Amino acid sequence: MAEAKRAQSSDKRQRILEGALKAFARKGFYNTKVSEIASEAGVADGTIYLYFKNKDDLLISLFEDRMEWVIERLRSELAEVEGDIFKKIHRIIELHFRLATDQADLAEFITVELRQSAKFVKEYKNQRFVDYLVIIEELVAEGQKEGVIRDDVDSRLVSRAMFGALDEVLLQLTLSKAAGMDVERMTAQVADLFVEGLKSR
Repeated sequence: MAEAKRAQSSDKRQRILEGALKAFARKGFYNTKVSEIASEAGVADGTIYLYFKNKDDLLISLFEDRMEWVIERLRSELAEVEGDIFKKIHRIIELHFRLATDQADLAEFITVELRQSAKFVKEYKNQRFVDYLVIIEELVAEGQKEGVIRDDVDSRLVSRAMFGALDEVLLQLTLSKAAGMDVERMTAQVADLFVEGLKSR
C-alpha cells in the first residue's frame, strides 16, 4: 500500500512538471498562472503546493528534472560513440542543437524561461549545470592525456566557453522555431571551430 502511494505521488509530481513545461513554453514563466499549470497536469490548483512551495520552486525542480534527463542521455550517447575525442565533442554539440527540433518545449524552457526567474539566476546553486560542464571538462582532460588536445588550455574554461556558445546558438534556433535552419550544417561549423582550436599543434 505504501509503495502504491509513493508511486502515485511520484506520478502526480511528474504530471505537474510536464504541465509546467508545456505552460511555460506556451505562455512564458511570468504570464503562466499556477492554475494553468494545474489544468495542464490534470490536478486541483492546491495540489501544486503539496509538491512545490511556489512557482519559482517549481521552475527550479523542473530544471533539475529535465537536466538530469539531458545528462543521462548525453552520457549514454557518448558511450556509444566509437573513435576519437573529437567525434564525442561533435556529438555533444549535435545533441545540444537537436533539442530545438526534438524537444522544442524543453529548449525554450532552458534558453528563455529560466532567465525570467530572479530566484534561479541569483540564488540557485546550479549543480546540474556543473554536472553538464564536467562532461566536457573530462573529455578535454582525456584528450590532453592522449596528446590530441593542446595542453595549454584550461578544461574548465573550455567547458564554459563551449556551453556559452552552444546555449546562444540553441537560443537562436529556439526563437526561430528552427525554421529554415540547417541544424546539421550548424553543428558541423561549430564543432569545426572548437575542434580546430583544441587540436594539439
